[in-house]
Amino acid sequence: MFTPKYPRPDTAPIPTSTTTATYAPSAYQPAAYAPAPVQAAPVSNRPTVQLTPGSVLTLAAGGGALVLVVGAVLVSMLLAVAITAASVAVCAVVIRSILRSDRR
Repeated sequence: MFTPKYPRPDTAPIPTSTTTATYAPSAYQPAAYAPAPVQAAPVSNRPTVQLTPGSVLTLAAGGGALVLVVGAVLVSMLLAVAITAASVAVCAVVIRSILRSDRR
């Protein structure tokens, strides 16, 4: 039911000849279909960036400091979540023991 039904190769219809469109040479106008010319990009007046060994060292040190600061922030957030989870667990144990002792 769900399998496709393919005709046997010997019963497949034979394609007929295709018709090709012919155009009269006088009807074709290349100027009507030509894209508009693209203008060259303007030259920038800004100076190019030149990296000296000192600036490369500064960039590397700044990148390293950025990695350390982001890492410290992420670790402190993880530590805050862990401390909060531990305090909630301690509160749950204390409340459970209070409720259990109240029943006795």
